[in-house]
Amino acid sequence: MKFATGSKSLILGLAVLLATSAFAANKATLQLNHSVNVNGTQLKAGDYKVQWDGSGPNVELSIVQGKNVVAKVPAHIVDLSSAAQNDAAVTRKNDDGSSTLAGLRFQGKKIALQIGESSDGMQAGSSK
Repeated sequence: MKFATGSKSLILGLAVLLATSAFAANKATLQLNHSVNVNGTQLKAGDYKVQWDGSGPNVELSIVQGKNVVAKVPAHIVDLSSAAQNDAAVTRKNDDGSSTLAGLRFQGKKIALQIGESSDGMQAGSSK
């Protein structure tokens, strides 16, 4: 009986460790060199943290500055044909001259996050 209880604790501990590791993998940093719109919110140039909840392909992306969530937006996990060479914020120019955040790529990862309807610019190597 003691052996069974010990192994249950070990399995539970392993499950918590794996869940924590999986959650940690859903975080990244974001550096914006100019202002962009995200879901109706204007983000100024600066450093942010991003995290997403969900296992995909549909996730909820939160953009955090300091301890404050400054924007939340639905996103889609996109598989790339090759790993991104660098971290990148993919933006789209609007008719009024402003920019909207369209997606994120992560150095060394074969996934990207697509924000909004269009998949333009999400392929690896895009310079949009």
